[in-house]
Amino acid sequence: MTPSRDISRLIEIMAALRTPVTGCPWDLEQDFATIAPYTIEEAYEVADAITRGDFEDLRDELGDLLLQVVYHARMAEEQKAFAFGDVVEAVTTKMIRRHPHVFADKDGNIQPAGVKSAWERIKAEEKAERAARRPPEDTAHTSLLASVKAGLPPLARAMELQRKASTVGFDWNDPRAVLAKIREEADEIESALDRNDRQEIAEETGDLMFALVNLARHVGADPETALRGTNAKFERRFAYIERTLAAKGRSLQDATLQEMDALWNEAKSAVVPAKAGTHTA
Repeated sequence: MTPSRDISRLIEIMAALRTPVTGCPWDLEQDFATIAPYTIEEAYEVADAITRGDFEDLRDELGDLLLQVVYHARMAEEQKAFAFGDVVEAVTTKMIRRHPHVFADKDGNIQPAGVKSAWERIKAEEKAERAARRPPEDTAHTSLLASVKAGLPPLARAMELQRKASTVGFDWNDPRAVLAKIREEADEIESALDRNDRQEIAEETGDLMFALVNLARHVGADPETALRGTNAKFERRFAYIERTLAAKGRSLQDATLQEMDALWNEAKSAVVPAKAGTHTA
């Protein structure tokens, strides 16, 4: 089988990988749940390539993300639920419906000022249609938070849950109050550590992270962006430790924690150059 610019070739490759007996053993073992983490990972790698401005890498990462779509569609086809063509049809239908100002007849065009209101109205109609297709819920109560998508990354979902709750006044009035909550959560982690309760430690750690997202929201910082910057900073400083040791003919394995900590402090006080294509922090 040869490479191709035609999407049908990718669909054929995935079908071959998922063919019993002759296919790939690893691919045959996978299901929607086991592939979902890879789908999320590939989306993040697309975002990372965009951040770095690396278009060659972006091309490859978009291909990896497309593969995830094809993979899920193939598994759905095997279950006779839907196929890749149905995915394409669904999204093209949605795009045409949501852009009547672009795809409508000439007399049906919308003025630019009305585009946003039309978009919101059409999305609301689609949501109502989806709700009508679902089985009735056991309770008539619909939570204010129900509109926050469950598939969002945890940090982003925490931010959206907090934003939604804030619309009815369930919120802190001062970032310092959030900071006090962070200290409270840290104290609760310490108490859980004293009891050596691993489950409680994990839960309290989650509470601390949720409070940190809340602080980021109150000070106007995006938690994903902030953490991405800190990750890059950690990499630069750790690389400084590696380079400095290597210049002395030593490795990380040879160094003591005290030595590495001292070099870390050097990296903090020095201006450590960022790698090409990365953001400084």
